[in-house]
Amino acid sequence: MRCPYCGVDEDHVVDSRPSQAGAVIRRRRECLRCGKRYTTFERYEERPLMVVKKDGRREPFDRSKILQGMVVACRKRPVSMEVLEKAVDAIEQEIQNRDEAEISSVEIGRMVMDKLLQIDPVAYVRFASVYEEFNDPQQFSRVVQMLTRQQKRAPRAEQ
Repeated sequence: MRCPYCGVDEDHVVDSRPSQAGAVIRRRRECLRCGKRYTTFERYEERPLMVVKKDGRREPFDRSKILQGMVVACRKRPVSMEVLEKAVDAIEQEIQNRDEAEISSVEIGRMVMDKLLQIDPVAYVRFASVYEEFNDPQQFSRVVQMLTRQQKRAPRAEQ
């Protein structure tokens, strides 16, 4: 580390301790040339997660967009904000656990649809109609029929 006082890069660490809940290491250093002490901070470099949109554009991951989409789909439905927050937490955790710097908006949309299917079938249909860009009533009908078949096989647990 280069000394901020004399510019020489010969020093030794006098003290190290974690700060900011262990996310940062604070180091006190002493220059071996001029003897002055200074503080440095060491933190891991976060790799920004990028979302690849359908048109190829890239933008930083934004959890609030997922939550907003789910809130809109669940409008006037008996789904609490807490349930939606937990769903978004799970989606975000799944995305962060991947060892990739990019994820497609299509993959995120699928994750949201999977969660909404577990939470509320009406919200699922609403989200799917926008996400899948439904153009005619038959598309709605197919999704509703699929949900009806699934519910007959395994009734949904009450919230």
